[in-house]
Amino acid sequence: MVTTVGAPGTPRRYFHSLWLLSARDLKVRYSTSALGYLWSVLDPLVMSAIYWFVFTVIFHRTVGEEPYIVFLIAALLPWVWFNTSVGDFTRAFKKDSRLVRSTAIPRSIWVNRIVLSKGIEFLFSLPVLAIFVIVNLLSEENPDHVVHIGWGALLFPVAILWQTVLLIGLGLLIAPLCALYTDLERTTGLILRALFYATPIIYSVDNMPGAFKTIGAFNPMAGIVSMYRMAFFSDQWDGKVMIIGAIVTLVIVGLGVWTFRTLERPVLKEL
Repeated sequence: MVTTVGAPGTPRRYFHSLWLLSARDLKVRYSTSALGYLWSVLDPLVMSAIYWFVFTVIFHRTVGEEPYIVFLIAALLPWVWFNTSVGDFTRAFKKDSRLVRSTAIPRSIWVNRIVLSKGIEFLFSLPVLAIFVIVNLLSEENPDHVVHIGWGALLFPVAILWQTVLLIGLGLLIAPLCALYTDLERTTGLILRALFYATPIIYSVDNMPGAFKTIGAFNPMAGIVSMYRMAFFSDQWDGKVMIIGAIVTLVIVGLGVWTFRTLERPVLKEL
């Protein structure tokens, strides 16, 4: 049961409840698993190792930058945050339907607690990126393959904030739709698989040919991933991609807020 403080509907009560729900999610995730915290880093780490092996050992790679493992992890960590959050949005209301119906706090909390808990897991996974960066800096390999931490590191928190806003907008849009239309849960899973390859994760924005680069700019994660990489690869900046991605993010947030407010009552009746 969620305990709260303050008068109903006050920001204090809302944020207190948000923290309690997010902490509960993390506690359940880690306490019921033998590996606990390691699950936050194993998925992106294994994926990075696989793609690194495929594109550096098996195939001759013509995309991305060196060191490729840092290039990969800098994108895969935020992608895991995005992917797991969107996946959980599809079950946001059904998973705790009794609490959703009975609590007086705004129902948007069932979306925002996913963004917060998965965001905390993302922050927990950042030491993995830091370790690979430090190892690379201490290594005696080719100077051209050494990470250069520049002014782009200042944009790392901006990327986190941008991704948080994007996820909130997507959650407000996806959660009520999936509660009303069950098939959308599987559809969302298929879209996420396609979106992984449409997002510059194993390649960079500059590797996208011609018109595909313009089309790809409408994927907000393209700008977000590039901004994360800016900390280590300064040439990842692309103003056009950033601006288009930011505009699309604002559109998604606006559409999400409208959809959530419109469908909140029908969702409660469905639950």
